[in-house]
Amino acid sequence: MKYDPIKKVFGNAVADNSFLRKIFYGLLDLMFLRSWHVRKKVRELYPKDSKMEIFDAGMGFGQYTYFMAKRFPESNILAVDVKDEQVEDCRKFFTKCGYKNVKFEIADLTKINYDNKFDFILCVDVMEHIVEDELVFKNFYSALKKGGKVLVNTPSNLGGSDAHEDDDESFIEEHARVGYSKEDITEKLNRAGLKVTSFDYSYGKFGTISWRFGIKYPILMAGASKFFILLLPIYYLFTLWFVLILMWLDVHTDNKEGTGVLVVAEKN
Repeated sequence: MKYDPIKKVFGNAVADNSFLRKIFYGLLDLMFLRSWHVRKKVRELYPKDSKMEIFDAGMGFGQYTYFMAKRFPESNILAVDVKDEQVEDCRKFFTKCGYKNVKFEIADLTKINYDNKFDFILCVDVMEHIVEDELVFKNFYSALKKGGKVLVNTPSNLGGSDAHEDDDESFIEEHARVGYSKEDITEKLNRAGLKVTSFDYSYGKFGTISWRFGIKYPILMAGASKFFILLLPIYYLFTLWFVLILMWLDVHTDNKEGTGVLVVAEKN
């Protein structure tokens, strides 16, 4: 059993209840280390209440859109996804919550043609699914205003998504590539006209262990037997403190390598 289908089950369960959906977002932020890294980097890049035009490129369940809508209430946010059900689901939730500065659209990132429109583009765990990645980076360049930044979070080629070779099956599913090396993603962003201003590895030695005990092993257990699903609360009772400490260490460690990368690039 993969973790994307599990997330979808929970996402569907809370789709029509705003309170439960906010709890769902909170759990995603708590349990997924990439969210710790992404939110930390966004806070470093922009002070709270910054006013800007934001593009959430591949918003999925919308948890990062929600984070930015709260942190930057004076900003306008356009969030897109290729899946129409995700777009409609997020549109309903944000409308219920009264966020009038957020819009949702169905869009293929290889076909967008915005020009000089956004101050900030956030792209989390999307590029590993797109074959024509350089085309997307060029589209990001066109979409950014001068001085605008793009933040890309994606697996590295050092075991991202628990895949080490091109023919390995990803635990995440549907990946177009195992991941990016520092040189690969830097060169591709540069060819698109963007200048890389920071590169960080995530899911280093601490984060990799936290991922296995916090996400991978519980999902494998749940997939093996419904009986194990009943045992998950007990499992987390004994392991959650350990997992959260490891996640904190990963975020506050200068990882020399890791299975995830966090890249910031700027349009000069």
